[in-house]
Amino acid sequence: MLKYVILIIGFILLIKGADFFVSGAASVAKKLSIPTIIVGMTVVAMGTSLPELAVSTVASFNGSNEMAYSNVVGSNFFNILVVIGACALFAPVVVHKKTMKKEFPFSIIITVLLCALGMIGMKVGRVDGLIFVIIFIFFIVFMVKSALDNRKAEKILSNNGAEDESEVQDNLPIWRCIIYIVGGAAAVAFGGEMVVNSASDIAVSFGMSQTLVGLTICSIGTSLPELVTSIAAARKKDVDMALGNAIGSNIFNILFVLGIASVVRDVAVTSQNIIDVILLTAVNIVVWIFCRTKWKIDRFEGIVMIAVYAVYMVYICIR
Repeated sequence: MLKYVILIIGFILLIKGADFFVSGAASVAKKLSIPTIIVGMTVVAMGTSLPELAVSTVASFNGSNEMAYSNVVGSNFFNILVVIGACALFAPVVVHKKTMKKEFPFSIIITVLLCALGMIGMKVGRVDGLIFVIIFIFFIVFMVKSALDNRKAEKILSNNGAEDESEVQDNLPIWRCIIYIVGGAAAVAFGGEMVVNSASDIAVSFGMSQTLVGLTICSIGTSLPELVTSIAAARKKDVDMALGNAIGSNIFNILFVLGIASVVRDVAVTSQNIIDVILLTAVNIVVWIFCRTKWKIDRFEGIVMIAVYAVYMVYICIR
């Protein structure tokens, strides 16, 4: 009974924490003239991926390599299909051409890299983990540079009298932004951990394997922050942040979460893991095509994406 109570409390922390986090992050983005998609790919993505980092790192320390690897792969499946798909149900997810040319293809490339490294030696070793972490550092530097370039452009527009005063006046005071971001991130992290731990205990009691728990209960549980944060952003019409959060979280999961986990201890890769990553790559490419067709993901495409995820869940449960 206690496990179910903890599960409910965790959900409450996730939902309310995500709402506050989005409000604070969006306000900071406006104050600093940073595009919300960049905030979504960095601050929000890393904040909502804290549960994945905690679960995979602890799993690696404990020698539960299957859990560490499958948690990342399963979370990325959930992010690309359910998180973006669910956001499209609330509002069309408009896609910027820059995102399609740089960040989205980058997430596909590192997914292919994960598959290739896994096939070589059937493990992700410490050297592979260090490579992932180094690539992640370069990615963050690139995003910061993009933010600074955007601020410079916004400053020029401001000097030319193109600043939107009404938007500035609607921003939260900086002290409240800090409280919202820090408090929201803490609630999301603790809520995600509570949900995963209680749900995993319940699942294991039913005799589920470590890989299946990682791909289902753990991956869904640790991705709930991305889901509720992105839906909260979509409801506030910050669809840029919703898309950026999903893509940024996938990048963060592979490069940093799995990178740190494999630095701690070599992460073994099974043939089923390889199949899952190949399917993940294919799904990413399909969603990329969806985005390219009309430069947005509409409600119908969102429903299709959620349906594909449901089919994948059935597949991994019966295989």
